[in-house]
Amino acid sequence: MSAPRQPQRGMVLVTALLMLIVVTILALAMFRSFGLDEKIAGNLREKQRALSAAETAEQFAEYWLTTGGGSANSPMINCTSVVAASVPQICTNAIASAASMPWLSGGNPVGVTYTPSAPSLMNVTTNPSQGSYYATPAFYIQYLGVNGSGTIYQIDAQGYGGSPDTVAVVESTYIVQTSVKDLSSNQ
Repeated sequence: MSAPRQPQRGMVLVTALLMLIVVTILALAMFRSFGLDEKIAGNLREKQRALSAAETAEQFAEYWLTTGGGSANSPMINCTSVVAASVPQICTNAIASAASMPWLSGGNPVGVTYTPSAPSLMNVTTNPSQGSYYATPAFYIQYLGVNGSGTIYQIDAQGYGGSPDTVAVVESTYIVQTSVKDLSSNQ
C-alpha cells in the first residue's frame, strides 16, 4: 500500500504570483524612466534652440554696431516701441528687466526684431509644431557712455524655442573703438 497523500498548500503558485508582481513593477518603472528621459532630452533641445536664436540676434547687434551702427552719426533715442532689424536703434533708456518678457520701457514693449538672413530656416508660429520657433529673436542696444577705449553699449538679446516657456536671454557689454594708424611711416 502507498502512503496517504498530503493536502497541497499551493506554495509554488503563491511564489510564482509574487515574482510576477515584482517583475511587472520593475518593467513599469523602467518604461516610466524611458518617458522621463525623452522629456528631458526634448527640453534640452528646446533650450539649446532658444539659446542659439538669442546668440544669433546678439551677434547681429554686435555686427551692426561695428559696421557703422555704433558711430557718432547713429541717433540715440528714447526707445518706446518694437522695430524691425532693418532700422536698428540705439536706446538711451534701460529696459525694466532683461529677464521678464516682453521687454518693457515706460510700460511699452521695446526691442529690435531680427530674422536671420535665411528666414526659411526659422519658421515662427505661436502654434507649437516640430521645428518651429514661438517668436522672432530680438535685441536691445542701450548706450552706456564713452570712456578712453571707445563707446560702451549693453546688448540684450532674446530667443524662443518652440513654446513661450522656452526662452533664453543673453547679455553683453560691447565697446566700439575707433583707431587711427599712421601708414606713412615704415616702422
